[in-house]
Amino acid sequence: MRSMDLHSRYPALSDLRARAMRRVPRFVWEYLDSGTGVEATKARNRAMLDQVRLSPSILHGEFTPDLTTPLLGQTHALPVGIAPVGMSGLIWPDAERHLARAATAAGIPYTLSTVASQKPEDVGPCLNGQGWFQMYPPRDPEIRADMLRRARAAGFRVLVLTVDVPVGSRRERQVRSGLTQPPKLTPRLMAQVAIRPVWALGMAQQGMPRMRLIDEYAGQTKGLPSNKHAGYLLRTSPDWDYLRWLREAWDGPLVVKGVLRGDDAEALEKEGVDALWISNHAGRQFDAAPATIEALPEVRAATDLPIILDGGIEGGLDILRAVALGADFVMMGRGWHFALAALGAQGPAHLADILAEDLRANMGQLGTERLWDVRKRLIPTG
Repeated sequence: MRSMDLHSRYPALSDLRARAMRRVPRFVWEYLDSGTGVEATKARNRAMLDQVRLSPSILHGEFTPDLTTPLLGQTHALPVGIAPVGMSGLIWPDAERHLARAATAAGIPYTLSTVASQKPEDVGPCLNGQGWFQMYPPRDPEIRADMLRRARAAGFRVLVLTVDVPVGSRRERQVRSGLTQPPKLTPRLMAQVAIRPVWALGMAQQGMPRMRLIDEYAGQTKGLPSNKHAGYLLRTSPDWDYLRWLREAWDGPLVVKGVLRGDDAEALEKEGVDALWISNHAGRQFDAAPATIEALPEVRAATDLPIILDGGIEGGLDILRAVALGADFVMMGRGWHFALAALGAQGPAHLADILAEDLRANMGQLGTERLWDVRKRLIPTG
């Protein structure tokens, strides 16, 4: 499809989401789209974003908004990147490399999960130095050191330590779907695959995904529940000493993902991390957590470090809402996978265009040529 056709047929992320749902098997959709509990945190992310209001300003004449965004020593073309999603290759065949190539073309960072279906060595060559590696903390120090070595050798420059998964969550929708790790196509799941021929053909060509990096350390595992996959066999719940070890061992930028409190942000800054990532794991871990946009002002007040935010972001206006409240950068996970499942390899590039157009349109309404000026347009609440 030509670019104009795509914008006519799929002008928003919601259009890509709707098409994606029709193109993947039900158990795959449940894996990608679900939260935990009654999914109150997932819903809260969206609801609290909608409460952030900005005041348009008039008579600014014609201008071209500047979307470039500096972060951790690089300047990105947009203030948004691709967040890690475990087992991306289940959502669409060869997803990690498709997303990595799209991120490189768009001039934005891509974050590879420890529990991806591709190894750092598989994905690094697609990233042209813009790769981030997200680490679920291995318990074994030798595995830990080897994982860092491999990520660095593969060209990943930023390390992201995820700290908001001290224990496994229940993810009831995901469990009900019947998905295991690695995926086992039972008759029930095969019936779902049979009515999604494009997905099925791609998987037949690529092979069913598995956690290749984890498998090398944990060995082959079979039949584990999808919310208690092989990665749980290796990882630990990190403490402050673990963070100090990691800070010493990694000689590039270190980001801590899963921050929701100001006191934690202040302590992390003292430990020498380079940026904080406000995240509630997209509502997949704890169903009484605050929305990320709700936690942002407290974290911003507690630290001078760059702040990254994810959670419920659906378009350029949401990105501006986050920037207005003090975020320096935004990440999206599900959205890029909706785009990939909807349109295949061209989907992420189309989503990048949607976000850029939406940012420009809303910055034009606000009369803000630079991203940071949107902070002057925030309407106070309370």
